[in-house]
Amino acid sequence: MEYILAPSILAADFKNLGEQMKLTEDNGAKYIHFDVMDGMFVPSISFGMPVLKSIHDVTGQVMDAHLMVKEPIRYIEEFEKSGADIVTIHLEACEDVEATIQKIRDCNMKVGLSICPETPAEAIEHLLPKMDMLLVMSVHPGFGGQKFIPESLDKIRKIRAMINEQGLQVDIQVDGGIYLTNVREVLDAGANIIVAGSAVFGGDPGENTKKFMEILKDYE
Repeated sequence: MEYILAPSILAADFKNLGEQMKLTEDNGAKYIHFDVMDGMFVPSISFGMPVLKSIHDVTGQVMDAHLMVKEPIRYIEEFEKSGADIVTIHLEACEDVEATIQKIRDCNMKVGLSICPETPAEAIEHLLPKMDMLLVMSVHPGFGGQKFIPESLDKIRKIRAMINEQGLQVDIQVDGGIYLTNVREVLDAGANIIVAGSAVFGGDPGENTKKFMEILKDYE
């Protein structure tokens, strides 16, 4: 299993975004996490396809688009055209989640499925064979500066057990309130892709990425 850091550019300094992304790449971060918020599924509004299109070739990193939007099926083709490699949708935001997953597949992108803190692990058990990655939200989506929800660790353990029981190769990504001080707990629970925003971009992105990667390499 590969252990990956996915810096969230929502916390980056957009005046120097390309430079900051490159610093994370040079220090081992394979993904860039791209949070899309529509002001409907979540209260906040962030950015969308034009921003992704303008930055996706700044680095060679995997563009990991996390769509916190209602009925994301409407936008899948545009995200493919804009350079997304992985598209993660929310179970709670889709009227027909299986059709949305198929749409992502049809556009030749990897499929991610996310669940909010109040959604139990069992809700996605039957969908695991259809996805490449399961994103556990360890904070409530759409609000910055929240603390990691400790109950998320049990959810990660349950999902890792489900994946193993089904004999699948599905990544578990975790997003929200993760810092150098608690990332080992998340990895020990069974996650292998870590999203970090202010923990990477608050300060020196290159040095912070390097510190995260030193921990992740202990698990390989």
